[in-house]
Amino acid sequence: MKLTYGIKDKPGFGKTILFALQQLLAIMAATIAVPNIIGHGMSPAAALFGAGVGTLVYLLFTRFRSPVFLGSSFAFLGSMAAAFAGGVSMSLGYLGLLIGAVFAGLVYVVIAIIVKLTGAGWVNKIMPAVVIGPTVAIIGLSLAGNAVGDLFSGNVTHEEMIQVIDNNAIVEVPNAVQNASPYLCLLCGLVTLFVTMLCSVYGKKFLKMIPFIIGICAGYALAAIFTVIGTNANIPAMQIIDFSKFAAMQWYPEFTFLKAFAGGYEYGEVGNIGTYIATIAVAYIPVAFVVFAEHIADHKNISSIIESDLLADPGLHNTLLGDGVGSMAGAFFGGCPNTTYGESIGCVAISGNASVITIFTTAVMAIVISFIAPFSTFLSTIPSCVMGGVCMALYGFIAVSGLKMVQKVDLEDNRNLFVVSAILIAGIGGMTINVGPVVLTEVASALILGIIVNVVLSGRKKA
Repeated sequence: MKLTYGIKDKPGFGKTILFALQQLLAIMAATIAVPNIIGHGMSPAAALFGAGVGTLVYLLFTRFRSPVFLGSSFAFLGSMAAAFAGGVSMSLGYLGLLIGAVFAGLVYVVIAIIVKLTGAGWVNKIMPAVVIGPTVAIIGLSLAGNAVGDLFSGNVTHEEMIQVIDNNAIVEVPNAVQNASPYLCLLCGLVTLFVTMLCSVYGKKFLKMIPFIIGICAGYALAAIFTVIGTNANIPAMQIIDFSKFAAMQWYPEFTFLKAFAGGYEYGEVGNIGTYIATIAVAYIPVAFVVFAEHIADHKNISSIIESDLLADPGLHNTLLGDGVGSMAGAFFGGCPNTTYGESIGCVAISGNASVITIFTTAVMAIVISFIAPFSTFLSTIPSCVMGGVCMALYGFIAVSGLKMVQKVDLEDNRNLFVVSAILIAGIGGMTINVGPVVLTEVASALILGIIVNVVLSGRKKA
Protein backbone atom coordinates (compact mmCIF):
# COMPACT_ATOMS: atom_id res chain seq x y z
CA MET A 1 0.00 0.00 0.00
CA LYS A 2 1.06 3.64 -0.40
CA LEU A 3 2.47 4.94 2.88
CA THR A 4 2.27 8.58 3.88
CA TYR A 5 5.14 8.10 6.32
CA GLY A 6 7.75 5.38 5.85
CA ILE A 7 9.85 3.69 8.52
CA LYS A 8 12.51 6.40 8.63
CA ASP A 9 10.17 9.38 8.22
CA LYS A 10 9.67 11.79 11.10
CA PRO A 11 6.28 13.55 11.28
CA GLY A 12 6.14 16.90 13.06
CA PHE A 13 6.03 16.90 16.87
CA GLY A 14 2.28 17.54 17.14
CA LYS A 15 1.41 14.94 14.52
CA THR A 16 3.68 12.38 16.16
CA ILE A 17 1.89 12.84 19.49
CA LEU A 18 -1.51 12.35 17.84
CA PHE A 19 -0.33 9.31 15.87
CA ALA A 20 1.16 7.81 19.03
CA LEU A 21 -2.08 8.39 20.92
CA GLN A 22 -3.93 6.59 18.14
CA GLN A 23 -1.55 3.63 18.40
CA LEU A 24 -2.01 3.63 22.17
CA LEU A 25 -5.79 3.59 21.83
CA ALA A 26 -5.51 0.67 19.40
CA ILE A 27 -3.47 -1.51 21.80
CA MET A 28 -4.79 -0.21 25.13
CA ALA A 29 -7.81 -2.46 25.66
CA ALA A 30 -6.00 -5.74 25.03
CA THR A 31 -2.91 -4.76 26.99
CA ILE A 32 -4.78 -4.00 30.21
CA ALA A 33 -7.27 -6.83 29.71
CA VAL A 34 -4.71 -9.55 30.49
CA PRO A 35 -4.00 -8.48 34.11
CA ASN A 36 -7.72 -7.89 34.64
CA ILE A 37 -8.48 -11.45 33.49
CA ILE A 38 -5.72 -13.03 35.61
CA GLY A 39 -6.65 -11.11 38.75
CA HIS A 40 -4.55 -11.78 41.89
CA GLY A 41 -4.11 -8.01 42.27
CA MET A 42 -2.19 -7.60 39.02
CA SER A 43 -1.85 -3.98 37.97
CA PRO A 44 -3.16 -2.85 34.56
CA ALA A 45 -1.04 0.30 34.88
CA ALA A 46 2.05 -1.86 35.41
CA ALA A 47 1.13 -3.94 32.35
CA LEU A 48 0.93 -0.74 30.30
CA PHE A 49 4.32 0.34 31.67
CA GLY A 50 5.74 -3.11 30.84
CA ALA A 51 4.39 -2.92 27.29
CA GLY A 52 6.13 0.43 26.81
CA VAL A 53 9.44 -0.88 28.18
CA GLY A 54 9.19 -4.08 26.13
CA THR A 55 8.58 -2.08 22.95
CA LEU A 56 11.59 0.16 23.62
CA VAL A 57 13.77 -2.94 24.06
CA TYR A 58 12.38 -4.36 20.81
CA LEU A 59 13.14 -1.13 18.95
CA LEU A 60 16.71 -1.14 20.26
CA PHE A 61 17.34 -4.72 19.11
CA THR A 62 15.81 -4.03 15.69
CA ARG A 63 17.83 -0.79 15.36
CA PHE A 64 14.62 1.24 14.95
CA ARG A 65 13.80 -0.43 11.63
CA SER A 66 10.59 -2.26 12.54
CA PRO A 67 7.32 -0.38 13.32
CA VAL A 68 5.90 -2.96 15.73
CA PHE A 69 4.43 -2.48 19.21
CA LEU A 70 4.59 -5.20 21.89
CA GLY A 71 1.73 -5.68 24.33
CA SER A 72 0.42 -8.22 26.85
CA SER A 73 0.03 -11.65 25.27
CA PHE A 74 -3.27 -13.52 25.65
CA ALA A 75 -1.50 -16.76 24.69
CA PHE A 76 0.13 -16.92 28.15
CA LEU A 77 -3.09 -16.59 30.18
CA GLY A 78 -3.06 -20.31 31.07
CA SER A 79 0.66 -20.18 31.84
CA MET A 80 0.25 -17.24 34.18
CA ALA A 81 -2.65 -18.94 35.94
CA ALA A 82 -0.42 -22.00 36.43
CA ALA A 83 2.28 -19.80 37.99
CA PHE A 84 -0.22 -18.61 40.62
CA ALA A 85 -1.85 -22.02 41.10
CA GLY A 86 1.39 -23.91 41.64
CA GLY A 87 -0.12 -27.37 41.94
CA VAL A 88 2.73 -28.94 43.94
CA SER A 89 1.83 -27.70 47.42
CA MET A 90 3.39 -24.31 46.75
CA SER A 91 3.13 -21.18 44.63
CA LEU A 92 5.68 -18.43 44.26
CA GLY A 93 2.99 -16.08 42.97
CA TYR A 94 4.51 -13.03 41.30
CA LEU A 95 8.00 -14.55 41.42
CA GLY A 96 6.56 -17.46 39.44
CA LEU A 97 5.43 -14.99 36.78
CA LEU A 98 8.97 -13.66 36.44
CA ILE A 99 10.47 -17.17 36.22
CA GLY A 100 7.95 -18.11 33.55
CA ALA A 101 8.65 -14.97 31.52
CA VAL A 102 12.37 -15.79 31.57
CA PHE A 103 11.64 -19.29 30.24
CA ALA A 104 9.47 -17.85 27.45
CA GLY A 105 11.99 -15.18 26.54
CA LEU A 106 14.85 -17.69 26.41
CA VAL A 107 12.96 -19.68 23.78
CA TYR A 108 13.13 -16.63 21.51
CA VAL A 109 16.80 -16.07 22.33
CA VAL A 110 17.71 -19.68 21.47
CA ILE A 111 15.77 -19.57 18.20
CA ALA A 112 17.38 -16.21 17.37
CA ILE A 113 20.85 -17.74 17.83
CA ILE A 114 19.89 -20.64 15.55
CA VAL A 115 18.57 -18.22 12.91
CA LYS A 116 21.75 -16.12 13.19
CA LEU A 117 23.87 -19.23 12.57
CA THR A 118 21.75 -20.85 9.85
CA GLY A 119 20.03 -17.87 8.24
CA ALA A 120 16.29 -17.27 7.80
CA GLY A 121 15.98 -19.11 4.50
CA TRP A 122 14.43 -22.16 6.15
CA VAL A 123 11.63 -19.97 7.50
CA ASN A 124 10.68 -18.87 4.00
CA LYS A 125 10.79 -22.48 2.82
CA ILE A 126 8.44 -23.86 5.45
CA MET A 127 6.30 -20.70 5.59
CA PRO A 128 5.91 -19.40 2.01
CA ALA A 129 3.15 -16.99 0.98
CA VAL A 130 0.72 -19.86 0.44
CA VAL A 131 1.05 -20.67 4.17
CA ILE A 132 1.59 -17.24 5.71
CA GLY A 133 -1.12 -15.43 3.70
CA PRO A 134 -4.13 -17.42 4.94
CA THR A 135 -2.58 -17.63 8.42
CA VAL A 136 -2.45 -13.84 8.66
CA ALA A 137 -6.05 -13.75 7.45
CA ILE A 138 -6.96 -16.18 10.25
CA ILE A 139 -5.34 -13.88 12.84
CA GLY A 140 -7.87 -11.21 11.87
CA LEU A 141 -10.81 -13.55 11.39
CA SER A 142 -10.21 -15.37 14.69
CA LEU A 143 -10.68 -12.04 16.47
CA ALA A 144 -13.90 -11.22 14.62
CA GLY A 145 -16.07 -12.77 17.33
CA ASN A 146 -14.42 -10.58 19.97
CA ALA A 147 -15.09 -7.42 17.98
CA VAL A 148 -18.73 -8.30 17.30
CA GLY A 149 -19.29 -9.37 20.91
CA ASP A 150 -17.83 -6.10 22.19
CA LEU A 151 -20.23 -4.13 19.97
CA PHE A 152 -23.09 -5.14 22.28
CA SER A 153 -21.28 -4.52 25.57
CA GLY A 154 -20.95 -1.56 27.91
CA ASN A 155 -18.73 -1.22 30.99
CA VAL A 156 -21.36 -0.76 33.71
CA THR A 157 -22.41 -3.93 35.52
CA HIS A 158 -24.20 -4.93 38.69
CA GLU A 159 -24.09 -8.16 40.63
CA GLU A 160 -26.95 -10.63 40.73
CA MET A 161 -26.97 -13.84 42.73
CA ILE A 162 -27.38 -16.99 40.67
CA GLN A 163 -27.72 -20.61 41.75
CA VAL A 164 -25.07 -23.16 40.75
CA ILE A 165 -24.40 -26.75 41.71
CA ASP A 166 -21.23 -27.27 43.75
CA ASN A 167 -20.44 -30.72 45.14
CA ASN A 168 -24.04 -31.80 44.59
CA ALA A 169 -25.28 -28.81 46.59
CA ILE A 170 -27.09 -25.75 45.26
CA VAL A 171 -25.28 -22.56 46.24
CA GLU A 172 -25.70 -18.91 45.31
CA VAL A 173 -22.80 -17.01 43.78
CA PRO A 174 -22.55 -13.43 42.49
CA ASN A 175 -22.71 -12.91 38.74
CA ALA A 176 -21.90 -9.67 36.91
CA VAL A 177 -24.77 -8.48 34.72
CA GLN A 178 -24.56 -5.66 32.20
CA ASN A 179 -26.74 -2.62 32.79
CA ALA A 180 -26.75 -1.11 29.32
CA SER A 181 -29.10 -2.00 26.51
CA PRO A 182 -27.17 -3.99 23.88
CA TYR A 183 -28.92 -1.98 21.18
CA LEU A 184 -27.66 1.34 22.55
CA CYS A 185 -24.19 -0.20 22.81
CA LEU A 186 -24.49 -1.35 19.20
CA LEU A 187 -25.44 2.18 18.15
CA CYS A 188 -22.34 3.62 19.87
CA GLY A 189 -20.14 0.97 18.27
CA LEU A 190 -21.54 1.56 14.80
CA VAL A 191 -21.16 5.34 15.17
CA THR A 192 -17.50 4.71 16.08
CA LEU A 193 -17.05 2.42 13.06
CA PHE A 194 -18.74 4.72 10.54
CA VAL A 195 -16.99 7.89 11.75
CA THR A 196 -13.68 6.00 11.51
CA MET A 197 -14.47 4.86 7.96
CA LEU A 198 -15.72 8.27 6.82
CA CYS A 199 -12.62 10.01 8.16
CA SER A 200 -10.36 7.45 6.50
CA VAL A 201 -12.10 7.59 3.13
CA TYR A 202 -13.38 11.18 2.81
CA GLY A 203 -11.23 13.07 5.30
CA LYS A 204 -8.47 15.46 4.34
CA LYS A 205 -4.91 14.22 4.42
CA PHE A 206 -4.41 14.62 8.19
CA LEU A 207 -7.84 13.25 9.16
CA LYS A 208 -7.09 10.18 7.05
CA MET A 209 -4.21 9.42 9.38
CA ILE A 210 -6.07 9.69 12.70
CA PRO A 211 -9.44 8.05 11.93
CA PHE A 212 -9.36 5.98 15.14
CA ILE A 213 -9.01 8.99 17.40
CA ILE A 214 -11.94 10.74 15.73
CA GLY A 215 -14.05 7.58 15.71
CA ILE A 216 -13.37 6.75 19.36
CA CYS A 217 -14.10 10.32 20.43
CA ALA A 218 -17.42 10.26 18.56
CA GLY A 219 -18.46 6.90 20.02
CA TYR A 220 -17.34 7.87 23.52
CA ALA A 221 -19.23 11.17 23.36
CA LEU A 222 -22.45 9.42 22.38
CA ALA A 223 -21.99 6.79 25.09
CA ALA A 224 -21.30 9.54 27.64
CA ILE A 225 -24.51 11.36 26.70
CA PHE A 226 -26.52 8.15 27.14
CA THR A 227 -24.80 7.44 30.47
CA VAL A 228 -25.39 10.91 31.92
CA ILE A 229 -29.07 10.79 30.93
CA GLY A 230 -29.43 7.25 32.26
CA THR A 231 -27.74 8.10 35.57
CA ASN A 232 -29.79 11.24 36.21
CA ALA A 233 -33.06 9.60 35.14
CA ASN A 234 -32.17 6.31 36.90
CA ILE A 235 -32.44 4.30 33.70
CA PRO A 236 -29.84 1.47 33.94
CA ALA A 237 -30.34 0.53 30.26
CA MET A 238 -28.72 3.83 29.22
CA GLN A 239 -25.66 3.51 31.48
CA ILE A 240 -22.80 2.46 29.18
CA ILE A 241 -19.64 4.04 30.66
CA ASP A 242 -18.46 3.14 34.15
CA PHE A 243 -17.44 6.53 35.51
CA SER A 244 -17.07 4.99 38.99
CA LYS A 245 -13.56 3.89 37.97
CA PHE A 246 -12.42 7.46 38.64
CA ALA A 247 -13.28 7.01 42.32
CA ALA A 248 -10.96 3.99 42.58
CA MET A 249 -8.05 5.21 40.49
CA GLN A 250 -4.72 3.41 40.77
CA TRP A 251 -2.34 6.32 41.29
CA TYR A 252 0.87 4.46 40.49
CA PRO A 253 1.82 1.16 38.84
CA GLU A 254 2.28 -1.75 41.23
CA PHE A 255 5.29 -3.34 39.59
CA THR A 256 5.53 -7.12 39.51
CA PHE A 257 9.17 -7.28 40.60
CA LEU A 258 8.36 -5.35 43.80
CA LYS A 259 5.63 -7.82 44.71
CA ALA A 260 7.75 -10.78 43.61
CA PHE A 261 10.54 -9.99 46.04
CA ALA A 262 8.33 -8.69 48.86
CA GLY A 263 8.12 -12.22 50.29
CA GLY A 264 5.64 -13.70 52.69
CA TYR A 265 1.92 -13.88 52.25
CA GLU A 266 1.74 -14.33 48.48
CA TYR A 267 3.90 -17.44 48.38
CA GLY A 268 1.75 -19.89 50.31
CA GLU A 269 3.04 -23.20 51.63
CA VAL A 270 6.63 -24.03 50.67
CA GLY A 271 6.99 -27.30 48.77
CA ASN A 272 9.27 -28.83 46.20
CA ILE A 273 10.88 -25.85 44.46
CA GLY A 274 12.37 -28.00 41.69
CA THR A 275 9.01 -29.51 40.82
CA TYR A 276 7.37 -26.09 40.88
CA ILE A 277 9.91 -24.57 38.51
CA ALA A 278 9.54 -27.58 36.20
CA THR A 279 5.77 -26.98 36.22
CA ILE A 280 6.33 -23.34 35.25
CA ALA A 281 8.71 -24.36 32.47
CA VAL A 282 6.16 -26.81 31.04
CA ALA A 283 3.48 -24.10 31.21
CA TYR A 284 5.51 -21.37 29.47
CA ILE A 285 8.04 -22.91 27.05
CA PRO A 286 5.64 -24.71 24.65
CA VAL A 287 3.43 -21.62 24.47
CA ALA A 288 6.48 -19.56 23.51
CA PHE A 289 6.97 -21.82 20.47
CA VAL A 290 3.34 -21.22 19.50
CA VAL A 291 3.77 -17.44 19.84
CA PHE A 292 6.96 -17.72 17.76
CA ALA A 293 4.83 -18.88 14.84
CA GLU A 294 2.58 -15.85 15.28
CA HIS A 295 5.71 -13.66 15.48
CA ILE A 296 6.66 -14.86 12.00
CA ALA A 297 3.15 -14.27 10.64
CA ASP A 298 2.92 -10.76 12.11
CA HIS A 299 6.31 -9.73 10.71
CA LYS A 300 5.48 -11.19 7.31
CA ASN A 301 2.24 -9.20 7.44
CA ILE A 302 3.81 -5.86 8.38
CA SER A 303 6.53 -6.52 5.77
CA SER A 304 3.88 -6.79 3.05
CA ILE A 305 2.26 -3.55 4.25
CA ILE A 306 5.46 -1.48 4.29
CA GLU A 307 6.94 -3.36 1.27
CA SER A 308 10.19 -4.09 3.12
CA ASP A 309 11.18 -7.58 4.28
CA LEU A 310 11.78 -7.26 8.04
CA LEU A 311 13.02 -10.86 8.16
CA ALA A 312 15.96 -9.67 6.04
CA ASP A 313 16.42 -6.16 7.49
CA PRO A 314 16.75 -5.82 10.48
CA GLY A 315 16.71 -9.64 10.31
CA LEU A 316 14.62 -12.34 11.95
CA HIS A 317 17.27 -12.95 14.62
CA ASN A 318 17.02 -9.32 15.69
CA THR A 319 13.21 -9.24 15.76
CA LEU A 320 13.25 -12.45 17.81
CA LEU A 321 15.81 -11.07 20.25
CA GLY A 322 13.81 -7.86 20.55
CA ASP A 323 10.59 -9.78 21.14
CA GLY A 324 12.15 -12.23 23.62
CA VAL A 325 14.20 -9.80 25.69
CA GLY A 326 11.44 -7.20 25.42
CA SER A 327 8.96 -9.75 26.71
CA MET A 328 11.16 -10.52 29.71
CA ALA A 329 11.66 -6.81 30.43
CA GLY A 330 7.94 -6.12 30.12
CA ALA A 331 7.03 -8.99 32.44
CA PHE A 332 9.58 -7.77 35.00
CA PHE A 333 7.45 -4.66 35.45
CA GLY A 334 3.96 -5.79 34.43
CA GLY A 335 3.98 -9.57 34.91
CA CYS A 336 2.69 -10.27 31.39
CA PRO A 337 4.94 -11.67 28.65
CA ASN A 338 4.59 -9.46 25.58
CA THR A 339 3.97 -10.21 21.94
CA THR A 340 3.61 -8.35 18.65
CA TYR A 341 0.18 -6.76 18.32
CA GLY A 342 -2.07 -7.19 15.31
CA GLU A 343 -3.99 -4.09 16.40
CA SER A 344 -0.82 -2.04 16.00
CA ILE A 345 -0.16 -3.53 12.56
CA GLY A 346 -3.75 -2.81 11.52
CA CYS A 347 -3.32 0.77 12.69
CA VAL A 348 -0.23 1.12 10.48
CA ALA A 349 -2.15 -0.30 7.51
CA ILE A 350 -5.18 1.97 7.85
CA SER A 351 -3.34 5.19 8.72
CA GLY A 352 -0.51 4.68 6.22
CA ASN A 353 1.96 5.70 8.94
CA ALA A 354 4.84 3.25 9.41
CA SER A 355 7.13 5.73 11.13
CA VAL A 356 9.18 4.01 13.83
CA ILE A 357 9.34 7.32 15.68
CA THR A 358 5.57 6.99 16.17
CA ILE A 359 6.03 3.55 17.76
CA PHE A 360 8.83 4.90 19.94
CA THR A 361 6.61 7.79 21.07
CA THR A 362 3.77 5.36 21.76
CA ALA A 363 6.04 3.31 24.01
CA VAL A 364 7.19 6.40 25.92
CA MET A 365 3.58 7.59 26.16
CA ALA A 366 2.51 4.21 27.62
CA ILE A 367 5.20 4.49 30.28
CA VAL A 368 4.30 8.08 31.18
CA ILE A 369 0.54 7.52 31.16
CA SER A 370 0.86 4.57 33.55
CA PHE A 371 1.77 7.19 36.20
CA ILE A 372 -1.00 9.65 35.24
CA ALA A 373 -3.97 8.06 36.98
CA PRO A 374 -6.76 10.31 35.64
CA PHE A 375 -5.70 9.85 32.01
CA SER A 376 -5.04 6.12 32.23
CA THR A 377 -8.36 5.73 34.04
CA PHE A 378 -10.09 7.72 31.30
CA LEU A 379 -8.65 5.35 28.70
CA SER A 380 -9.86 2.36 30.72
CA THR A 381 -13.41 3.79 30.76
CA ILE A 382 -13.69 3.62 26.97
CA PRO A 383 -16.59 1.15 26.71
CA SER A 384 -16.26 -2.19 24.99
CA CYS A 385 -18.79 -1.23 22.31
CA VAL A 386 -16.65 1.73 21.21
CA MET A 387 -13.51 -0.40 21.03
CA GLY A 388 -15.55 -3.04 19.22
CA GLY A 389 -16.37 -0.52 16.51
CA VAL A 390 -12.68 0.30 16.08
CA CYS A 391 -11.67 -3.37 16.11
CA MET A 392 -14.18 -4.15 13.35
CA ALA A 393 -11.88 -2.12 11.10
CA LEU A 394 -8.58 -3.18 12.68
CA TYR A 395 -9.20 -6.92 12.57
CA GLY A 396 -10.73 -6.64 9.12
CA PHE A 397 -7.60 -4.97 7.77
CA ILE A 398 -5.45 -7.74 9.26
CA ALA A 399 -7.58 -10.35 7.49
CA VAL A 400 -7.52 -8.45 4.20
CA SER A 401 -3.74 -7.99 4.31
CA GLY A 402 -3.41 -11.76 4.60
CA LEU A 403 -5.74 -12.30 1.66
CA LYS A 404 -3.65 -9.84 -0.37
CA MET A 405 -0.66 -12.15 0.14
CA VAL A 406 -2.73 -15.01 -1.28
CA GLN A 407 -3.34 -12.95 -4.44
CA LYS A 408 0.23 -13.73 -5.47
CA VAL A 409 -0.38 -17.48 -5.13
CA ASP A 410 -1.47 -19.63 -8.07
CA LEU A 411 -4.76 -21.04 -6.80
CA GLU A 412 -5.26 -22.89 -10.09
CA ASP A 413 -2.68 -25.30 -8.70
CA ASN A 414 -4.47 -27.84 -6.48
CA ARG A 415 -1.46 -28.09 -4.16
CA ASN A 416 -1.77 -24.42 -3.24
CA LEU A 417 -5.55 -24.67 -3.11
CA PHE A 418 -5.41 -27.50 -0.55
CA VAL A 419 -2.90 -25.65 1.63
CA VAL A 420 -5.00 -22.46 1.72
CA SER A 421 -8.22 -24.44 2.21
CA ALA A 422 -6.83 -26.43 5.15
CA ILE A 423 -5.60 -23.30 6.92
CA LEU A 424 -8.80 -21.28 6.40
CA ILE A 425 -11.15 -24.04 7.48
CA ALA A 426 -9.05 -25.03 10.51
CA GLY A 427 -8.73 -21.41 11.62
CA ILE A 428 -12.29 -20.26 10.97
CA GLY A 429 -13.63 -23.53 12.36
CA GLY A 430 -11.80 -22.82 15.62
CA MET A 431 -9.59 -25.91 15.68
CA THR A 432 -7.78 -25.79 19.03
CA ILE A 433 -5.68 -28.59 20.47
CA ASN A 434 -4.97 -29.17 24.15
CA VAL A 435 -1.64 -30.83 24.89
CA GLY A 436 -1.47 -31.06 28.66
CA PRO A 437 -1.32 -27.49 30.00
CA VAL A 438 -0.59 -26.11 26.53
CA VAL A 439 -3.38 -24.85 24.29
CA LEU A 440 -2.65 -24.54 20.59
CA THR A 441 -4.88 -21.68 19.46
CA GLU A 442 -6.78 -21.82 16.18
CA VAL A 443 -4.09 -19.63 14.60
CA ALA A 444 -1.25 -21.88 15.73
CA SER A 445 -3.16 -25.06 14.85
CA ALA A 446 -4.04 -23.74 11.39
CA LEU A 447 -0.44 -22.66 10.76
CA ILE A 448 1.02 -26.01 11.83
CA LEU A 449 -1.53 -27.89 9.72
CA GLY A 450 -0.76 -25.64 6.75
CA ILE A 451 2.98 -26.24 7.09
CA ILE A 452 2.43 -30.00 7.20
CA VAL A 453 0.08 -30.00 4.19
CA ASN A 454 2.50 -27.83 2.22
CA VAL A 455 5.46 -30.12 3.00
CA VAL A 456 3.49 -33.29 2.19
CA LEU A 457 2.30 -31.92 -1.16
CA SER A 458 5.53 -30.17 -2.13
CA GLY A 459 6.98 -33.41 -3.49
CA ARG A 460 4.54 -33.38 -6.41
CA LYS A 461 6.24 -32.63 -9.69
CA LYS A 462 4.58 -30.06 -11.91
CA ALA A 463 3.24 -31.38 -15.20
